[in-house]
Amino acid sequence: MKKSMERPFILKHFFLVFLILFTFTTFGQDAEGSDSQEGSGTEAVAVEGADPAKGKELFNSLCAACHKRYKDAVGPMLHGVTERRDMDWLYKWIKNSQQLIKSGDSQAVQLYEEWNKVAMNAFPQLSNQDIDNILAYVEEPKPEPKVDVAAAPAGEAQGGGGISTEIVLGLLAIVLLVLSVILYLVNKTLNRFAEANGIPVKADKPKGKPIWVAFAENQFLVLVAVVFLLLAVAWGGYGFLMQVGVDQGYEPIQPIHYSHRIHAGENQIECKYCHSSARVSKHSGIPSLNVCMNCHKQIAEVSPETATEDYSKEFYDGEIQKLYEATGWDTSTQSYTGETKPVKWVRIHNLPDFAYFNHSQHVSVAGIECQQCHGPVEEMEIMYQHAPLTMGWCINCHRETNIKVEGNAYYEKIHEELSKKYDVDQLTAAEMGGLECGKCHY
Repeated sequence: MKKSMERPFILKHFFLVFLILFTFTTFGQDAEGSDSQEGSGTEAVAVEGADPAKGKELFNSLCAACHKRYKDAVGPMLHGVTERRDMDWLYKWIKNSQQLIKSGDSQAVQLYEEWNKVAMNAFPQLSNQDIDNILAYVEEPKPEPKVDVAAAPAGEAQGGGGISTEIVLGLLAIVLLVLSVILYLVNKTLNRFAEANGIPVKADKPKGKPIWVAFAENQFLVLVAVVFLLLAVAWGGYGFLMQVGVDQGYEPIQPIHYSHRIHAGENQIECKYCHSSARVSKHSGIPSLNVCMNCHKQIAEVSPETATEDYSKEFYDGEIQKLYEATGWDTSTQSYTGETKPVKWVRIHNLPDFAYFNHSQHVSVAGIECQQCHGPVEEMEIMYQHAPLTMGWCINCHRETNIKVEGNAYYEKIHEELSKKYDVDQLTAAEMGGLECGKCHY
């Protein structure tokens, strides 16, 4: 009995270990929070009395097409320009560079010839304060690359003052071990008490028939099970066969990562700017890389705000470099080298050969938005097949979609005749022949 009375002492030690563990963990979190707060701060701007936030807006709207802050583009790198040039000279140059060149200014002439005599746009509408704001923005220190916390070596304390993950896991392992020992001792003690009082620990039960034998002897249950099994197999087989050729949700990885979220969503580029063939052709077409380079001659890297938890700024910048490699674009000389490489895009939407679909008929004539078939493209980081594109899906759309007759004399005439025939105010595509087999199968 003495030994059984010592069990609460073990429990006290267990709760003591748990309290110590909780205290260490809380201390580590507090230390981590305090360290993160100590490091916060803002950098002072280079130009006194200027607003870099307003300068950023002006820079993005007026300067970003030709200039970058920390690297050369069509024009020279702007970071450090206030150290290289005098402020009065910068005011004159930005407001009217050609006038300064014609005046014979040595710095202006040298800069003009150094950059292949590419004329800079004049901005007489900018005040000196506007220029100060722009210069304050471009003179901000280059942001340090973000350190991926998940990539830190295991065992290092992320907060600086807290305990490491290995110590926490070790303490948890000790707690689990103590619990296991306690449960074992309690079970052993209870068994001894039962034996001392003559209580059987395990009662002998009469053996019955195995469940599978009892089931086999019941003919009704066997019949029901067989019928249920046949129905389940038929239902599963039908469902499997109906999915043949249906690629809804297909999301292949492309050789160059193209984010529709950034282009169609954040930058609001119209779908038909890249897929221009959709207006006049059966196919929407794969955009030429020259279309990409219309913008990416000047956009060699993305802004830090574009990055997400899954895709970093360095990742997006690397994909732009793949585009340059494919087109043979040399960023140092701002010219094409002539050495190109094909990009093997992976097709996503692919109808069977026996099904006819014309993009121009739906986009230009019917005025259907791309999202109606392709889903919320502006939200997709990786493009995938949104709709099933089955015959039933298309027929259902024809039954529910009304014909747009505004501004189309042909549809106005036929709409009037068919409206009387079907006694309706608005015709659907189905009533215009959209359910005829020959429309899609010929």
